[in-house]
Amino acid sequence: MRKIELEIVALSHSITQTHSYAVVLGEVNGLRRLPIVIGGFEAQAIAVALEKMQPSRPLTHDLMKNFMNAFNIELHEVVISNLQEGIFYSKLICYSNEETIEIDSRTSDALALAVRFGCPIFTYENILNSAGILLDDPAGKKSGVKPVTPTISEHEKGAEDDLKVLNLDELTQLLQEVLEQEDYIRAIAIRDEINSRKGRV
Repeated sequence: MRKIELEIVALSHSITQTHSYAVVLGEVNGLRRLPIVIGGFEAQAIAVALEKMQPSRPLTHDLMKNFMNAFNIELHEVVISNLQEGIFYSKLICYSNEETIEIDSRTSDALALAVRFGCPIFTYENILNSAGILLDDPAGKKSGVKPVTPTISEHEKGAEDDLKVLNLDELTQLLQEVLEQEDYIRAIAIRDEINSRKGRV
């Protein structure tokens, strides 16, 4: 399967879901985005590395990098290799003594290490097709990481059940609105509702 390179384009949080964050990966030289929900600790670990902050004591992912460096293990790339029931699975592709080693990892941990090692991030076409979001406006492609406080629209104030009262056209329009607001966590719920309805058609 052909691998597609991704880059971290945003870290987003949502006040509609406590302690929920999304790391948003963008297709390199493309318009597709892959939002992945992560926990607060993992979001902080990624943000610290992206902003090149130096904590007084090593965080867990810094410790892991130091350990790997001490034993001459190079993190060559991260591959988001599978998606099952909304859960992303990843692998660390490491080199040690001219040997390639694949290590299973939570995606959030893999991304936190990728930022620290400066290694590329990849996924496969089928994962991007099933879980990705396409940006319509080429000018909407963003680079850099920006924390976001999303605006809550009338549709967003209720539970996810509120999405069920909207038709497909309304859901598509709402999806574009929340993408413009960069509320990727809300966008995931809307995208999943759209996909579930298309699957029933």
